[in-house]
Amino acid sequence: MEIQKSKRDAILVISVKGRLDALTAGEFEKNLLETIAQGDKKLLLDLSELQYISSAGLRSLLVLAKKLKAEAGEILFSGLQGPVAEVFKISGFYSIFRTFDTLDAAFQR
Repeated sequence: MEIQKSKRDAILVISVKGRLDALTAGEFEKNLLETIAQGDKKLLLDLSELQYISSAGLRSLLVLAKKLKAEAGEILFSGLQGPVAEVFKISGFYSIFRTFDTLDAAFQR
């Protein structure tokens, strides 16, 4: 799994590439919790290059969302496709989180 971060306006864009599963979820969660602790409270996860997400990955997203909610932050998602979009649909995450087809659509919200 690869994580790249960039700022656009006041939002931190986090691009995730590869697989978010039991092997990578811990590292992913730790990395993003550190990012939140450093003051970034508005996150946009670009999942357009995420190939797979497991229940461990979903759990990490819930942990991050809970942390951000407690700190009056926000987490958004863009670029979901294929198996990742299907997992979001089956798990009910589309009803929990704000998702957008593209990064540009997320910034026009």
